[in-house]
Amino acid sequence: MNEQARRTIASYTTYREAERAVDHLSDQGFPVERVAILGQDVRLVEQVTGRMGLGGAALHGAASGALPGALIGWIFGLLNWLDPVVSGLLLALYGLIFGALVGALLGLLVHAAQRGRRDFASVSFMQPSRYDVVADDAVADEAVRLLAELPSGTGTGTSSGAWKGSRPRSGPAVT
Repeated sequence: MNEQARRTIASYTTYREAERAVDHLSDQGFPVERVAILGQDVRLVEQVTGRMGLGGAALHGAASGALPGALIGWIFGLLNWLDPVVSGLLLALYGLIFGALVGALLGLLVHAAQRGRRDFASVSFMQPSRYDVVADDAVADEAVRLLAELPSGTGTGTSSGAWKGSRPRSGPAVT
């Protein structure tokens, strides 16, 4: 891919605002294939969802093993030339049960092997502190001009201090 020099044309605190800005550019006929939304200052957030005991570990393992087991059973059942639908469904059911049992056992073993070091369940996700809309240098000035026309109805955008006093806070940043 050809790397072009890019410039930040706007910066927002939420993805929705950045998405709205790019949508506005698209509505104005701007070549949006020359624009990108960059999440800046990304941090990893691990949200704890609750305690994890032996029962929870077994249940989580069973759920993780059931779907692959059913899928593998269904695929093997479709290879039966005589009656692929019936055998596919029957082997999918057997695979679901077998996968759930194996998954539950593995979930118990992994939880027991940790010896109480991690007795909680969690969900991890990445969270940027801001979203920069960048454009190729050749079209950045036009993008800034078009974003200056964007109504400021979706909250506040931010920038690195480059706001003009008459510009709306959710408008473009000139950097």
